[in-house]
Amino acid sequence: MKRLRIAHIHWGFPPIIGGVETHLTILLPELIKKGHKVGLLTGTVKGEKKQYKYKGIEIYRSPLFDLNWLAKRGLDGLEKKISKTYNDFFDKIDPDIIHVHNMHYFSEPHTKILEEMSLHRDIPLILTAHNIWDDDTFLELTLDIKWDRIIAVSEFVRRELIGVGVPPEKVVTIHHGIDIQRFRKAKQNVLNKYPQLKDKRIILHPARMSLSKGCDVSVKALRIIKEEFPNILLVFTGTKNVIDWDTTKQKDIAYIFHLIKRLEVEDSVFANVFSYEEIVDLYRVSEFSIYPSTSREPFGLTMLESLASGKPMIVTKSGGMPEVIKDGVNGFLVETKDYEQLAQRCLQLLRDEKLKKKLGERGRKIAMERFTKERMVKDTLKVYEET
Repeated sequence: MKRLRIAHIHWGFPPIIGGVETHLTILLPELIKKGHKVGLLTGTVKGEKKQYKYKGIEIYRSPLFDLNWLAKRGLDGLEKKISKTYNDFFDKIDPDIIHVHNMHYFSEPHTKILEEMSLHRDIPLILTAHNIWDDDTFLELTLDIKWDRIIAVSEFVRRELIGVGVPPEKVVTIHHGIDIQRFRKAKQNVLNKYPQLKDKRIILHPARMSLSKGCDVSVKALRIIKEEFPNILLVFTGTKNVIDWDTTKQKDIAYIFHLIKRLEVEDSVFANVFSYEEIVDLYRVSEFSIYPSTSREPFGLTMLESLASGKPMIVTKSGGMPEVIKDGVNGFLVETKDYEQLAQRCLQLLRDEKLKKKLGERGRKIAMERFTKERMVKDTLKVYEET
């Protein structure tokens, strides 16, 4: 395959945290290693340079792609500035492919101007749909924009896209992939840095604190679990540096901490912002992971991270999560918002070390067979080649 110049566009990139952001830190450096030129246009973050290199990727930051700022400012009157930002970026990258992430939502001006430019410059336009929404903006930008190909991160997302009218032949599913070896070599330094974790049986909830991620469900289950295992510790990862387009983050966090206090489990919860390396360590020191999302989770990279670490995971029967977690094979599936069922599955793993180990070993094997970064990159390059 010839060497390509690829322009990626997404609203966030680390230090902004989230599934899409993590996905980009895995995919883009691997494309660089394959000899391709990669640029990323993303939002500004306080303290970050406007232009720099990250593992060979040309990073360009603009406030016009900062969704937190746009949510407060509004989208009116930005068309000329958006056009100039795109033109400047494309002039620098001179792309053969434009690959965007979640541009089928949030902003009509950004997406429609992008479409015009891709047609004018005769550059294929590829969308990765990391999520789906149920409103007019989603329908309009998914169906009316001339996407050359759409990558869905799960069969669930693919079915939803086809269900609203996207031609089936236009959509291909490419599951996320991760660096499996990275999660097998964790050093567990996190125990020395955070004494709160020592001598605790840790349940890891690897998600930002929000109601959509089921953090309140985890807290309710915790009260039940603690009755039998008083040394249990529920760990939440990440409450800062997230995209908050709907401006609900602070309200959710306040409610969850209020619930923790009301249920009198403050000494059994540890919430902090961890680096990615620390999160790798957290998986290794945890008993298992939980992700009782109350939304239709499109996929969830954390499932792969937990499995690669040899840790089973408990998730809800929604969205794309059952495509990875198989009940009784590498974890458990529970009903949405059923904190009692979640608690019972947690107790089952805490009581049965042999079962926990067996599910974890199966999970690691599945991750190594189906969810590697190498497979993901190969599948993505195939889409580029066919477009």
